[in-house]
Amino acid sequence: MIRIALTGSIGMGKSTVARMFERAGVPVFDSDAEVRRLQGPSGALVDAIERRFPGSVHSGRVDREALSALVLGIPDELAALEAIVHPAVQSEREKFIADHSGAPALLFDIPLLFETGGEGAFDKVITVSAPAEVQRERVLSRPGMTAAKLAAILARQMADEDKRERSDFVIDTGGPLDETERQVGHILACLGLAAAQ
Repeated sequence: MIRIALTGSIGMGKSTVARMFERAGVPVFDSDAEVRRLQGPSGALVDAIERRFPGSVHSGRVDREALSALVLGIPDELAALEAIVHPAVQSEREKFIADHSGAPALLFDIPLLFETGGEGAFDKVITVSAPAEVQRERVLSRPGMTAAKLAAILARQMADEDKRERSDFVIDTGGPLDETERQVGHILACLGLAAAQ
């Protein structure tokens, strides 16, 4: 089994690329989606997060905006949150691997892969990238996003250039979708998982 990590900064197109791999038959573990599930209604982390960050839970689920306001730009608080979240996500990842033990490859969508030193757990790393102006336009079009919030998020992410240099493959999502599909097909072929598209 080939374990592939998919990473990249906010707004680079990781989710789009992950769906392309999924359509090609590669099971995908989405770390962000798992965090949302664990913090959602009746999620396993809701009580622990409310205990550590009072006022961050409303209607039985973590209010991500309220929680973000409590931790963004405050390293000690962010570390406290990560100490709650990361072990739970790791446990879910291990279950995912066990559930797909017969697959020739698995893809793990992990936004902060390099920032958390997690790249050593994978056979190959793919970074999804796009020009800075494309990234900024994509992110600022999201509901509730502001330039200040984007700056705070980028401040805790490794520079795109550094991620690209440390990766086995880079997918540029700045162009048309069919070009992104072609790059995905090329990587699948390189890994012996499919013919190049």
